[in-house]
Amino acid sequence: MRRVASWTMALGLIVIVACVGAGATLAQTSPDQTSPDQPSPDLASPSASPAKEISVGIKQAPPFAFKLQDGSWSGLSIDLWQKMAGRLNLRFRYVEVPAVQDQIDGVVSGRFDAAMAAITVTADREKAVDFTQPFFTTGLGIATPLNNQPSWRPVLHALTSFGFLQAVLALVIISVVVGVLIWMFERRHNDDFGGGVAKGLFSSMWWSTIAATQASTGDFGPRTVPGRVLAALWMMGSIIAIAVFTAGVTSVLTVTQMEGMVQGESDLAAVRVGAVQSSSTASYLDSTQIRHQDFASIQQGLNALRAGKIDALVHDKPLLGWLVGQNYATSLQVLDATFDQQQYAIALPLGSPLRKSLDVALLQTIESDWWKQAVFQYLGEK
Repeated sequence: MRRVASWTMALGLIVIVACVGAGATLAQTSPDQTSPDQPSPDLASPSASPAKEISVGIKQAPPFAFKLQDGSWSGLSIDLWQKMAGRLNLRFRYVEVPAVQDQIDGVVSGRFDAAMAAITVTADREKAVDFTQPFFTTGLGIATPLNNQPSWRPVLHALTSFGFLQAVLALVIISVVVGVLIWMFERRHNDDFGGGVAKGLFSSMWWSTIAATQASTGDFGPRTVPGRVLAALWMMGSIIAIAVFTAGVTSVLTVTQMEGMVQGESDLAAVRVGAVQSSSTASYLDSTQIRHQDFASIQQGLNALRAGKIDALVHDKPLLGWLVGQNYATSLQVLDATFDQQQYAIALPLGSPLRKSLDVALLQTIESDWWKQAVFQYLGEK
C-alpha cells in the first residue's frame, strides 16, 4: 500500500508540473496579449514606414518648386515636404505635371497620393480633394513694365480719363454761362453783341472764350457797367481756374508717366490684363468682371508683358516676384500692392489616411526655426 501511495503522489506531481508549463507556454504565445513596453498595432506611430511608395504630383512653381539640371527638385515646398517625410519615414516619388489642374485631377483619380508645390486652396478644389493645414499665406500681385522709356499711351490714357473730361466740361460750362450773361447785358447797348439772338450769342461766347485764354480782344468787348464788372470777374477767375486746371493735368501726366497706368487693383479694369489660364487668379478676375487675356504659363504672360502686348500680369505675388527678379529685372516690376489673400496647402484624396499625420508633421515643421530660415532663404521674408 505504501508503494502504491508513493506512485500516486509522484504521478500527481508530474501532472501539476505539466499543467503549469503548458499555461506558461500558452501565455507566451497568445495573440491577444501585447507587451506593455510596445504599442499595439492599432496604436502604432504614424511615422512607421509605410508598405507602399507614395506618389506626389508636382509642377514647377519657383521658388516653391523647380527642377534642377540633374533632374532633382528644389524649392521651399520641396524642402518642406522632405522635412515632413523625414519625420514620418515616408517613401515617396515625384511625378511632374504641367499645371495645377493636372495635380488636382491626378489626386481625384487616385494617380497621386498627394500633390504639392504652390496649390491655392479654393472652394471648388475643396469639393474635389482634401487639403492639409495651409503652410503659406500670400495674395495676388501685379507685374507691370518699368517706365524707363517715354510712352504716349499713359499720356493718352490720362487725357481721356473721366477726371480730365470733367475739368474740361466745367470750364466750357462756365464760359458758356458768362457768354450768355454778357449777351444779356450788352445786346441793347453794344452793336458787337447785337444783330439777332444767334449772332449775338455767338459773339458773346467767342469773347468769353478769348477772355478766358487771356488773348487780346482789341476793341471788341462789353461797354455797360454790369458787363464790364462781369468781364473783370471772369478774367480774374479764369486765370485762377486755368492755373489750377493746368497744375492738375501736369500732376496727373507726371505721375502716370513715372508710375505707369497701373498702381493697384482698382486700375485693372481700364487696362489690358493677363493671367494664367485655368488658375485661381483667372477665376478671381472673372468674379470681379475684369477682362483678361489668358496664357498657358506665367512665362508666356511675362514675355507678352515685356513685349507690350498687355499692360499688367496678375498672378501669385511670390511667384511673380521671384521670376521677375530672376529673368525680367531690367524690364518689369512687381507692384507693392497685394490683394485677394490666398493660402497654399497640400492636396490629398478625399478621406486620405495620411491627412492627420501630415497635418501634425506640417504644423511641427512650420512652427520651427528651420521654417523661418527656409522662407527667408527663398523669399527674403522674415
